[in-house]
Amino acid sequence: MMLAHPYHVVTPSPWPMASSIATMNFMLTTALSMHGYVPASSNLLLITFLVLVVSIVLWLKDTVIEGSYLGVHTLLVRRGFGYGFNLFVLSEVLIFAAIFWAYLHSAMNPTIELGLQWAPLDIVKVEAMELPLLNTILLLSSGATVTLSHHKWINGDYKNSTIAMFITTLLVVVFVVFQVVEYITAQFTITDGVFGSTFYAGTGLHGFHMITLILMLSTVTVRMYFRTFSRTHSTNLDTTIIYSHVLDVIWLALFVVFYVWV
Repeated sequence: MMLAHPYHVVTPSPWPMASSIATMNFMLTTALSMHGYVPASSNLLLITFLVLVVSIVLWLKDTVIEGSYLGVHTLLVRRGFGYGFNLFVLSEVLIFAAIFWAYLHSAMNPTIELGLQWAPLDIVKVEAMELPLLNTILLLSSGATVTLSHHKWINGDYKNSTIAMFITTLLVVVFVVFQVVEYITAQFTITDGVFGSTFYAGTGLHGFHMITLILMLSTVTVRMYFRTFSRTHSTNLDTTIIYSHVLDVIWLALFVVFYVWV
């Protein structure tokens, strides 16, 4: 039925509520696990995470169908998506700004409890020129390949664009794996005072966003392969590229402040 306005009247869907409940369950399980209320041997955390991923994927599936096959994502609707995503990115930047503020507040004026130095006396810091430097190179490389993919897509080279996006996804996956390795081998934890809490808050939050980026890049790669969006109708691609570059810049700031300047 042809509508008399350019807006999208959303049909009832179970996925917003399902995703909200799944997110709440995952966050509660994570918090309870940190405090020892959920046994480490339990698979509850993994189960809640998988339920969250499945609910998000099913929601994305409906969104792709609405935009690519039903034609309800008009220019005005896509513009609204852009405004909403930009506000989301702004909120993320402000969250990281708060974490940097907390870190620098103690780093620039360490108290006597910290040994009057930063990093504190009992902290064995992560060497910046080892795994963090490799991760920085990987992330900058992913920024280059995602830009190449966008350029190829705009110019109609769909095959090479898809390959470049796939390589980008692999680079980000390797980044997350190396971040996990760094956490496993680090000689301090999130409970080791203000240094440990702010370090893991900053790098861990960035790592969680990188996992989200993997889902977004995977979605875009699959959509590129099946050609479910065009050069002029690619909001999913545009927002993913913006998200990728924002996380690149945040990581560079984390690398300089949390690893090099210690």
